[in-house]
Amino acid sequence: MDYAASISPNSSSIHEFGLLAKKKLEQARRDVAGVLSARSEEIIFTSGGTESNNLAIQGVVLASQMQKNFAALPASGRGHGQNFSASAPHIITTNIEHPSVLDTYKLLEKRKLAEISIVPVESNGLVDPKKIRKMLKKNTVLVSVMYVNNEIGTIQPIKAIAQEVRHYRKENTLNIFFHTDAVQAVNYLDLNVEKLGVDMLSLSGSKIEGAGRIGVLFKKNYVPFSNIFGGGDQEMGLRPGTENLPEILKFSSALIETQKIKDKEVKRLTKLRDYFFASLLKIFSRYDLPLRGGSLADKKFQEAALLINGDLENRLPNNINITLPRIPSDLLVIELSARGIMASSKSACKSSRAEGSYVIEALRPKSNPEIGGLRFSMGRNTKKSDIAYTIKSLTQILQKLKKWYD
Repeated sequence: MDYAASISPNSSSIHEFGLLAKKKLEQARRDVAGVLSARSEEIIFTSGGTESNNLAIQGVVLASQMQKNFAALPASGRGHGQNFSASAPHIITTNIEHPSVLDTYKLLEKRKLAEISIVPVESNGLVDPKKIRKMLKKNTVLVSVMYVNNEIGTIQPIKAIAQEVRHYRKENTLNIFFHTDAVQAVNYLDLNVEKLGVDMLSLSGSKIEGAGRIGVLFKKNYVPFSNIFGGGDQEMGLRPGTENLPEILKFSSALIETQKIKDKEVKRLTKLRDYFFASLLKIFSRYDLPLRGGSLADKKFQEAALLINGDLENRLPNNINITLPRIPSDLLVIELSARGIMASSKSACKSSRAEGSYVIEALRPKSNPEIGGLRFSMGRNTKKSDIAYTIKSLTQILQKLKKWYD
C-alpha cells in the first residue's frame, strides 16, 4: 500500500512523504499540461470549474487595475500607499455563459470594478466573432467565451474569436486576453491551447468519468495575474490552500484516459444523438418543424410541437436539447424522472431558482420562460436501447399530457 498517498501528506512539507507528494503533484501537473500542449507551470489546480472561471476573470481584472493605479501615481508617490483612481477595465462575454462567468461579470460591474459588455448570441446559439470584434476598445482587458454551452451543447467558434482578439491586440499594442470555459468540451473536443489560440482555459473534473472533484485553470505565463485570495503561496502563489492530491491524481489519470477514447466516443455518440433526433421527428412528423430556428412572427414557428435548441451541426455529440412549446419543461423533467430518465431544464447552477432558462430565452426572447428547454445528456454507458426507452417514455408522457395540445 502507498502509505504516502493513503494519508495524503502536504506537498509543501519537506519530510520524506511531503517530498513524495510534491513529486506526484508535479507529475500530475505535467500530465495535464501535456494534454493541453502547455507548460507545466501554466497549470493551476483549483476546487472546480466555477473557481477556475472566477480566478481567470478576477485575476486579470485585478492585475489590470493594479497596473493602471501604479502607472497613475506620480514618481514621488509610488510605494507610499496613496490611493489613485483609474478607469475601470473593460471585459466582454456572451449572454449564454455559465453562471460562474456571467454572474462574476455582473458582480464586478455592480462593484464598479469593471465595465462589461455582453454580446448576444444568434438564434442558433452561436456568437458572431465579428460582434466580439466590434465590442473591443482601448480599455478592454479580457474576453471570455465558453467553448461549449452547458445547456444546448453549441460549440462556439473559439479559434475565430481568438484570432479577432489577437489581431486587435497587435494592431493597438494592448494587453487583451482571451479566456474560454472548456468544462463541457473536455471529453469530445480538441484541448490544444496553441491551436485554439486561447490565453486561459478552464476545466473541471465533474465532467470526466472517474475524475476527481477538482478544477484546472490553464494560464499563459505572459498573462498579468493577481491572486484574488489571501492565505498561502501554493499553485505559483495564485491559489492558496493545500492541494487536494488524491483528487488531482484522479483528474490527471481520467483526463489522459478520456483523450485516448475521445475519437471513438465522438463517433458512437454522434450516431446515438442523430438517432435520438430522428426518433423525435417521427413522433412529431405531422408538424412542419423549423429545425434551425425561425422567426417569432412566423405562425408555423409559434405553433410547432417540437423545437430543437442550438445549432444542429456545431454541437456536442452527447447533447440533445429540445423545447415542446406548449408544455412546461419542469413538468416534463418530473414525468421523465418518474420513469427513471434523468433530464434537466436548465443549468444545474441555477436549478434552485424559480425562473426559466436564460439560455433558451436568449435564443427566443419572446418565448414563454416557463416552457424553457429539455436537455438530455449521454455518456460512455448510454446505449441505443436507452434512447429507444426514452423515446417510448416521451410518447407515453405526451399522450398523458395531450390536453396541453388541445
